[in-house]
Parts: sequence; structure tokens; C-alpha cells
Amino acid sequence: MKTLFLLRHMKSSWDDDSVPDHERPLSARGERALATMADYFRRRKGGTPRPDLILCSTAVRTRATLAGLLPLWHEPPPMSVDRVFYMASAPALADRLRALADPTATVLLIGHNPGLEDLALELAHPEESPLRTRIMEKYPTGALTRLEFAIDRWSDLAPGSGRLAEFITPREVAPV
Repeated sequence: MKTLFLLRHMKSSWDDDSVPDHERPLSARGERALATMADYFRRRKGGTPRPDLILCSTAVRTRATLAGLLPLWHEPPPMSVDRVFYMASAPALADRLRALADPTATVLLIGHNPGLEDLALELAHPEESPLRTRIMEKYPTGALTRLEFAIDRWSDLAPGSGRLAEFITPREVAPV
């Protein structure tokens, strides 16, 4: 069994148009949403997930999102912060996941849209479900998806092989 959490970075600031996209920090709203989602992780049914590995884009807003979650764990999980995750497409993200070591059971991927939304929809079983419909309508900043796979090896990750187990947004947890 493999579990994949997909977390879109929190809302970024557009206050300064001269700041390159990769360097944009979180906005005040993004900071509030981050606190909301960290609190959700702490109190969610099943407890705070403990990923075996965190994969994160190098963008300032994704690294800030990661930094806001790190206090959830007494000892930080292993991490890979890599430019390859910056604005990566769903196929590129899926290829990276298929290359993971098999003992890695649970992964948290912090990244960007449209890659995360496309990946969630690609990997999830194609049957219509309320969660799938919501993802197709909008995958806002701060959204978290949990997919579960009945596979033993990441290399067996295939389109439609996942079960959508969770989709939650900061706005659902608390008004931001």
C-alpha cells in the first residue's frame, strides 16, 4: 500500500510585480491558510500524517509552505527540495514518483498547479465521485489531496490506480 499527499502551496503575494514567479513569498492570506492547514494536519482523523519522504519545489512559496508544516513532526521526515518540482507537469511528477525507493510508503508532494491537479485526476480512479468532481471544479492554493494505491512498488503507479481518500481546502477548514 502506498499513500500520496498532494499539497498545493499556500497563496502567494503579488504585491511586487518585479519579483520573479519563483521568488514570490506567501501573502498574508497564505500565511493564515498555512496556519489553518497545519492545525488541520494536527487534528485530522487518523492523526498527523508522517510521510516517509517530502518532495518540494524550490519556489519560495512552496518552501515557506513546507517550513510551516515542519513543526508538526518532532524530527523532520527526509526531504528532497528540488527545482524539478517547480511548475512540473503531471507526467513529470508521475515519473519522479515511479522512481522512488519501494520502502517509501507515504509521500507528501508540495508543488504547483496545474501539475498537482492534473496528477490527482490522472492517478485517481476515473469513476465520478464527489471528491473528483470538486478537484475538477477547482484546486485552490493550500488544497490537500490524499490518494491511496494498492501497490507494493512505486514503479507500478499507473493512471487510474489510486483511490481518492481526501480532498480539503483551507476555506473548508476555517475561513481564511
